[in-house]
Amino acid sequence: MNIIEKYGLRLSRKRARLRAYRKGLQLRSVADRTARIGGRDILAFTTLRNERLRLPYFLNYYRDLGVNHFLMVDNASEDGSREYLAEQPDVSLWSTTGSYKRARFGVDWLNRLQMRHGHGHWCLTVDPDEFLVYPFCDTRPLPALTDWLEASALRSFGAMLLDMYPKGPIDAHPYREGQDPFEIACWFDSGNYTIQRNPRFDNLWIQGGPRARVFFADEPAKAPALNKIPLVKWHRRYAYVSSTHTLLPRGLNHVYDVWGGEKTSGCLLHAKFLHTFVEKSAEELERREHYAGSREYLAYDRALKENPDLWCEWSEKYINWRQLELLGLMSKGNWA
Repeated sequence: MNIIEKYGLRLSRKRARLRAYRKGLQLRSVADRTARIGGRDILAFTTLRNERLRLPYFLNYYRDLGVNHFLMVDNASEDGSREYLAEQPDVSLWSTTGSYKRARFGVDWLNRLQMRHGHGHWCLTVDPDEFLVYPFCDTRPLPALTDWLEASALRSFGAMLLDMYPKGPIDAHPYREGQDPFEIACWFDSGNYTIQRNPRFDNLWIQGGPRARVFFADEPAKAPALNKIPLVKWHRRYAYVSSTHTLLPRGLNHVYDVWGGEKTSGCLLHAKFLHTFVEKSAEELERREHYAGSREYLAYDRALKENPDLWCEWSEKYINWRQLELLGLMSKGNWA
């Protein structure tokens, strides 16, 4: 990379941080408990809208994994999400009626909170339908992983987004509050993925899975990206550029081994395809607050009219993280 390209990336990072500061002015504090954050606490950052049904399981999952405090932005929910979160003792909550799209799909809001509260902490950035699994997660909580990452001089941890789905119509089995979503959406594609390197940001770009196979069958290159870097030892000078797909400085995107080996990595089990997906898709299509003119939700709308079954003969039923490692979807690397 030449000096002009390096300067361009440095300028992009400054712009991202400036945007975060400006858009952060849209956030109204609902419940600020950040004074309770301890020096070594692991923090989770989330943006949401109308996710009340999912929240109890989401919070308990990450509490059990080792998250100490949640910093959450509610984008004008109307289903009681804001009121529920305001009552949680380990949640600091902000609310905004600002445009999700104009805040770069929530990235600006979370960058601002990470600048203010995340410095020096391991920060996990996830959506309410994303559930991190990593090597030994059944016996080793997140602090064990972050301690090992620090001892290995690693500042970031990559995870592939793995779309989970039920067998049969998406809305055949209603999801109950507090239920493990993977009791219903327990299937995934074990293959059908493409990987390419993004030369500008030096991250891997992954596409495929059921969304490419069903919703973007005619244009798989336009399917959503599945590469994520959700866990970072944060510094106030860092910034997410595009969701959790891309970070600056770009060294944080090196969550793979360029010499042909395997770095330790995880998966984000994506519980998008529950019965609530049909209503959520219609709402987001009407709002048009998502990427590329809500192209993703237009594709969902077209396919949902045919009541698709995402399951196919090559689908795998989820067992545990060891299964994902055997399939090559994640790796324990040299973490033994």
